[in-house]
Amino acid sequence: MSAGSDTLPLPALEGFAGMPEVVDHVAVAKLYGEPLFALPQDLYIPPDALQVFLEAFEGPLDLLLYLIRKQNFNILDIPMAGLTRQYLSYIEEIRENNLELAAEYLLMAAMLIEIKSRMLLPSKKVADGEDAEDPRAELVRRLLEYEQMKLAAQTLNTVPVLGRDFLRAQVTVEQSLQPRFPDVSADDLRDAWRDIVRRANLIQHHKISREELSVREHMSIVLRHLQGKRFVEFADLFSVEKGMPVVVVTFIAMLELAKECLIELTQAEAFAPIYVRLAYTSAPDNTPH
Repeated sequence: MSAGSDTLPLPALEGFAGMPEVVDHVAVAKLYGEPLFALPQDLYIPPDALQVFLEAFEGPLDLLLYLIRKQNFNILDIPMAGLTRQYLSYIEEIRENNLELAAEYLLMAAMLIEIKSRMLLPSKKVADGEDAEDPRAELVRRLLEYEQMKLAAQTLNTVPVLGRDFLRAQVTVEQSLQPRFPDVSADDLRDAWRDIVRRANLIQHHKISREELSVREHMSIVLRHLQGKRFVEFADLFSVEKGMPVVVVTFIAMLELAKECLIELTQAEAFAPIYVRLAYTSAPDNTPH
């Protein structure tokens, strides 16, 4: 091989695996990644495979509007002979390939022929002496309405669409740094109450006496206990040494305060101790005195 040569001689190329035997032709296609330099002899190409449609219409009105605009016809004064002739020639083409598609087009063709026939007849006078309505009036009205809707659809298509022209930005906003304690469920409150009752039962007095206990009074006691404190543990609000009646009344007083939104019951996490604090917004006219 000479120093100025840019190609290898054919015998040298045959030593490379995967190189085709024909190197002086351009590959017509690729089959499974390998170049194909000649079409297979048994290749079958359907007759309609290479058929090209230069214009596609969405219906007979779309075809009529296309023919009118293409020939610069006045839509208010349509030459029915020329329009019908062009329309029928197009119908004949699509009828050969798709009879089902041509059905609605054939219906419009019959309408065009009828209008053309009515225009050949002498016009009749109506009762008040005026000329009869132009046979093309209904067709013109439908064409104008269709063109108006088509232009409106094209205008709407230019409006940006989510997922096609743009995507909605998603930004994750961090929550406030102030911790939000989970709400106390009824089951947690019941378990805490059972623990208070169990502790109260350990300290029992055998002295029998009649004592008048006021729920409102104990509501005031609980509120005074919470004054100036950020949180108080639920169990610390009960005086178990005073016996079960005081514990029950205190619990009822706390339920009333919670119902009137004067106190809040919170806990740091599930199964954690329950804490009680004064509510930030007190309900009006319900604070005990």
